[in-house]
Amino acid sequence: MDRIAFKMKLKPGFAAEYKKRHDELWPELKTMLKDAGISDYSIFFDEETNILFAVQKQAGSASSQDLGSTEIVKRWWKFMADIMETNPDNSPVSTPLKEVFYLK
Repeated sequence: MDRIAFKMKLKPGFAAEYKKRHDELWPELKTMLKDAGISDYSIFFDEETNILFAVQKQAGSASSQDLGSTEIVKRWWKFMADIMETNPDNSPVSTPLKEVFYLK
């Protein structure tokens, strides 16, 4: 199982809304992520920079950021586009991060 991390950026003033939307994550999206092998998925927020830091385990070949061809993910991206920095297709601007240390 691989662990991956990436960062995204939240627009200023939307931390509470971002948390609310994720607290109410659509059940069908949660099921799709789990079915794709995504688990132990956490997102952290840096209030000073508005950076979101995400880390997840993946048993399959794709991370959550690679599932954009599915309709549910496209709808989620559109739903989140007003509060995050996004690409033209509404996907979040996401930067993969390289692991430099891991204590098991």
